[in-house]
Amino acid sequence: MIITNLNKTKDFFEDAKSDIIISEPRKTLLRNIAKKIAIYHDSDGSVNINFICTHNSRRSQLGQVWTYFASDYFNLNINSFSGGTEVTAFHRNTLKTLKDVGFIFTFEKFCHVNPVYNISFNGSKRSIKGFSKLFNDSINQSPYLVLTTCNNADENCPFIPEAIHRFHLPYKDPKYSDNLSNHEAIYLQTNKEIAAEMYFIFNEVNKQLV
Repeated sequence: MIITNLNKTKDFFEDAKSDIIISEPRKTLLRNIAKKIAIYHDSDGSVNINFICTHNSRRSQLGQVWTYFASDYFNLNINSFSGGTEVTAFHRNTLKTLKDVGFIFTFEKFCHVNPVYNISFNGSKRSIKGFSKLFNDSINQSPYLVLTTCNNADENCPFIPEAIHRFHLPYKDPKYSDNLSNHEAIYLQTNKEIAAEMYFIFNEVNKQLV
């Protein structure tokens, strides 16, 4: 896989779509998500999506960032957010795996506990904020479609009146690898899996809106 500096994020996104094999049951779930997104996008002209995971530090952040990219890639009006049932921090390994595939992080607010980043990519028209927050933080524009990305978030997340619909889209937590020598490869694999599925979802949305 050859990734040029100029198109690094785009190349990774497209390669993920080709490299990751998605099972048929998973495709059915992704198509159902895409159908709901397309319905709201068609009726309202835009959709807010909130990725929720317990700590809002890894999988939910990856979902938010790749949805942000996919919105631009497919020329959709999607606002992506993320949150947790607890506040921790945007994990350094999540940040690194996204930087490795071309996303640009700059500090908006530096602190050792939970810094706030502005996240962009080459050619992006806007940036998004990245930091750990509760799912109902004021930055998360409501109403929104909820995607829960870990089992604990789905089981423990309370009723969310702002949710127009809710899907459970779990991913294996790369946290287990944080102290392993191959943690970068494991985070990159999770990064690629989420990128591939966001490609699948928003490609389906794009086709339904044509």
